Amino acid sequence: MSKLRILYVASEINPFLETTEVADFVRNLPQAMQERGMEIRILVPRFGLINERKNRLHEVVRLSGINITVGDEEKPLIIKVASIPNAKLQVYFIDNEDYFQRKSVFFDKENKFHEDNDERAIFFCKGVLETVKKLGWSPDIVHCNDWMTSLVPLYLKTTYKNDPIFKDSKSVFTVYNNTFTHKFGNDIVYKAKMIDIEDSMLKHLESADYDGFIRQGMAYADATIMAGEKNNEGLQKLLSEVESKKIIETFETGENFLDSYYNLYNELVG
Repeated sequence: MSKLRILYVASEINPFLETTEVADFVRNLPQAMQERGMEIRILVPRFGLINERKNRLHEVVRLSGINITVGDEEKPLIIKVASIPNAKLQVYFIDNEDYFQRKSVFFDKENKFHEDNDERAIFFCKGVLETVKKLGWSPDIVHCNDWMTSLVPLYLKTTYKNDPIFKDSKSVFTVYNNTFTHKFGNDIVYKAKMIDIEDSMLKHLESADYDGFIRQGMAYADATIMAGEKNNEGLQKLLSEVESKKIIETFETGENFLDSYYNLYNELVG
């Protein structure tokens, strides 16, 4: 039985929020890995659609109170936690009044993409790593899911590379077909920067769009996986454009689904 520590980072998880296939994936895989002896932590945003009372979320005061820098602004990080019913798993929620209180995820009621979704993603990625530091819990694998988590591999290889909590952590980045057409402002690279990060390290993000986030994640992840549609030409093109350390054809389905991830995690650490 593997005793690896796996951190799952995603935009959503069942039963708290489900808008895409990510929610089911991040609900099922961590439990399966836990049942195989791995130690699990899960972090997601506390989007306003999540009913705190119904889902019994409560603030973790000892983890809250950090300020996260996004560009020239510092915003307070609030951490909440809840348990998944019928599973021995806890989910930590990244919250901030400006970014996550609205009753929507990435699109408003008129189906308009939120202009600050880039800042929300940056705040989330930075907040995840600061929260794990405060937990004092050192992950062997950080498994990032979808575009919103794509800056985590970069931060692990730069700002946090010498931190005792993350110095041996490997990252996995799973790409989903959750594209958007919005283009963010030219200041996105400035907002995403942290200590020990040069502009050139964020070159993929300069396009300020969905493709930029995906390229950025792939460039620094230790392994990239394409979920779902194997024949999606857009994603295949992205996979071919970035020099990534390890690109894996999707193994999201089939009898060997769980074994594939179990073996991948152990291979990366070994």
